Amino acid sequence: MRWSSAAIALASAKSFVVALDPVSALGNKFFNKDGSQFFIKGIAYQLRPTDPLVDTDQCERDAKLMTELGTNTIRVYHVDPSADHDGCMKAFDDAGIYVLADLDTFDTYIIPENNYWNKTKFERYAEVLDTFQKYDNLLGVFVGNENIATKDDSPTAPYLKAAARDMKAYRDAQGYRDIPIGYSAADILQLRPMLQDYLTCGGNSSETVDFFSLNSYSWCDPSTYTESTYDQLELYAKNFPVPIFLSETGCIVPGPRAWDDQDAIFGPQMVNDWSGAIIYEWIQEENSYGIITYAPAGQPAGPDVEGGFLRKGTPTPKQPDFSALKSKWATNTPAGVHKSDYNPSKVSTRACPTSTAGGWWQVNGDVDLPTLGQILAVNTRTHSAEVATETETATETVVSVTASDGAVVATTMAITAPPSTATDGSSSATTSGPSSATTTSGGSTDKRITSFGAGVVGAVLALAILL
Repeated sequence: MRWSSAAIALASAKSFVVALDPVSALGNKFFNKDGSQFFIKGIAYQLRPTDPLVDTDQCERDAKLMTELGTNTIRVYHVDPSADHDGCMKAFDDAGIYVLADLDTFDTYIIPENNYWNKTKFERYAEVLDTFQKYDNLLGVFVGNENIATKDDSPTAPYLKAAARDMKAYRDAQGYRDIPIGYSAADILQLRPMLQDYLTCGGNSSETVDFFSLNSYSWCDPSTYTESTYDQLELYAKNFPVPIFLSETGCIVPGPRAWDDQDAIFGPQMVNDWSGAIIYEWIQEENSYGIITYAPAGQPAGPDVEGGFLRKGTPTPKQPDFSALKSKWATNTPAGVHKSDYNPSKVSTRACPTSTAGGWWQVNGDVDLPTLGQILAVNTRTHSAEVATETETATETVVSVTASDGAVVATTMAITAPPSTATDGSSSATTSGPSSATTTSGGSTDKRITSFGAGVVGAVLALAILL
């Protein structure tokens, strides 16, 4: 039987798929190659702790359903730079889906309780960038995820900024395209405004992040723009100097999720300053945030089972969450601004935040950033600081910080050590999901660490203390 020309074209459609062009950042917008503005409609996608982008068949199944949903971006939290990702990256590229990837691996997370940014971490971040830079559908990379989440964590900020500085320098030295490099923050009211300003302040673009994103669960349906405090998120994002978006969202209390926050994000209230949102998360697991399942909960132990949940197979939409999100994204289609009509000089770089006595933000102004292997003692009273060089074995370094009047105002005993890996390969980082820290932006009380992350946090922090 002869096929019609239409049938032949349909059967061969996949071979004619047009590859995605890289997305670029300018001012506080993302732009497609044709100059149209790019808005993120994303899904957090991790399936397995170490790398979700190694099973081509599974990626193809998931990408197909994601396309039906209206997804154009996924976020992955941990990847193995030594693995082959060609199949999965092509599967998502063919489906019109970009990838945002975290650079840290399970043993390179920047831990507030043991701050350092050293050659080993740099090299591990570089391995991830080397592996993924060749894919045009790599939208961007994160240097960290919720590293700063409690009152005493803000001294970690210079290390995150140093990581962004060094990875941008490495990217440029290697001749890679300008892949956006940014940070994903916990939504902590006492920290968020200062952190987003700090990571973009100072006037030196080589030291600032290319985008800032936020994990926020403050909109819990039924809610409103003001009740959820999204109006406050918009206030702090107004004319922000780099693209800003929600890197996690999707409160499940009380449920089901109606996704009304998407109307605000892509509507006139926020669309001029925000670049979209990533929904947490794709797969249903113990925390109940998933929008698909591969099988009912309580599966027996097996190679593709984690925590009683199957992580492989044909994805089945979880209702009504899946259909509700599909409907929202189908109607949320902002045109944005064309690159040729956009004037980035209208966005504002804010002043570096200053510390206050007893406050949550302890980094005073535009402090010097640590270089590789340095332990920075941040002076919260002046802009000066002294630095100790990190050694390759655990040592004790006394760092005295002197105020402008010559008085010693702080003496820090810095315990330094090279990176180490727990025997189970775990990390202090939560794999993904709502922060375990308390958000004061007025929303969800359901702030649980995911099943992947909860078990590893204590182990690695204990290891850090022992070192």
